[in-house]
Amino acid sequence: MNSSLLAINNNRIAFFVEDDLRDWIIKIRRHVHQYPELSSEEFKTAAYIQEQLKIRGIASSGGICGNAVIVELGKHNPKSPCVALRADMDALPVNEETGLPFASNHPGIMHACGHDGHVAMLMGAAVLLDRAGKLPGRIKLIFQPSEELGNGASMLVNDGIVDDVDAIFSGHIDIHFKTGEITVNQGIICAYSDPFTISIRGRGGHAARPHEATDAIVAASSLVTIIQTLVSREVDPNKAEVITIGSFHAGTLHNVIASEALLQGTVRSIDEITRLRTIDGLKRIVQSIETMYDVYADLVFEEGLPAVINSKRAAEIAAIAAKDVVPADKVISQGFPSLGGEDFSFYLQRLEGCMVRFGAALPTEKAPAHSSGFDFDENCLELGSRWLASTALRWLEQGKTQS
Repeated sequence: MNSSLLAINNNRIAFFVEDDLRDWIIKIRRHVHQYPELSSEEFKTAAYIQEQLKIRGIASSGGICGNAVIVELGKHNPKSPCVALRADMDALPVNEETGLPFASNHPGIMHACGHDGHVAMLMGAAVLLDRAGKLPGRIKLIFQPSEELGNGASMLVNDGIVDDVDAIFSGHIDIHFKTGEITVNQGIICAYSDPFTISIRGRGGHAARPHEATDAIVAASSLVTIIQTLVSREVDPNKAEVITIGSFHAGTLHNVIASEALLQGTVRSIDEITRLRTIDGLKRIVQSIETMYDVYADLVFEEGLPAVINSKRAAEIAAIAAKDVVPADKVISQGFPSLGGEDFSFYLQRLEGCMVRFGAALPTEKAPAHSSGFDFDENCLELGSRWLASTALRWLEQGKTQS
């Protein structure tokens, strides 16, 4: 193999990232951050990825399922093992307030979840793997659109992009952990996510004559409060769950009783039985509101996200690869499963795989993900690139011996 890959004692694989490549990875992150694009609109991001890969002599295919970019490394052989690495590349509808010199040039759009870093990591891994010489199988790099909408992965899965893949790996930047730490867990690491909309219709009227109307705001406000009892009184305290109403729209004037209210929310669960019980309970409570307040109430669940459940074998490989990159005591558990959702789960419904978390805490406390002040320690980017490359090789070697 090429000098970019160095085998060290105790069967440890170490990829060498020289200053030029490290600077390039950071440059990629900052460019993508400065020019963010929303889900399903990542046209320029995809073009930039292809352009930069071409400069490095790496061929890619674009325009797949919208804006996905796919890179295939290694000689094509249907009998050889194939592993995939995935990075999401969409931004959020958030107005950036970080003050960074490379802050978003697009008002109201921001990379507030680290996807700019994920793109940069996978670009770095592409270069490292391309330099590694003859590979013991095939590696498919997936730059995925529309993770924030929750449908990017499912589109690629349904289009057959991973039909020839044996396992898939990915990682997520996380400022809750120190830079240099990589979390690896078997089993569930991200929650089931079930978004819903509740429509309430009453009868409008004058604010001074409430007896002539049926107030949708009063009914909806009561519903918001009652919903919380599902978690506090009907969920096993040992099984984390949360119900959040994130949007409440009703009314037009101070002296008009609202005839309609629209609520939007989400249920996050880590246990399937608890999840189904909560969904049934929410249906029951919404129906009861109709009787209590003499309104019409309608509950609609949108297509949600399955839980991210890392397979045992893939997690073992991920942990070994993490020890290629950081000291063994820095390979840690994330602790309890996150109640966040991730569409990486759609891949794991089809094949083995594992998602890890890359510690990226800044020296001073910063704003959380999905907020206008979000930022992370760029020193995690090189580590992420090396982990992705090492994981791919580790899996291929395993697949080679088991084939």
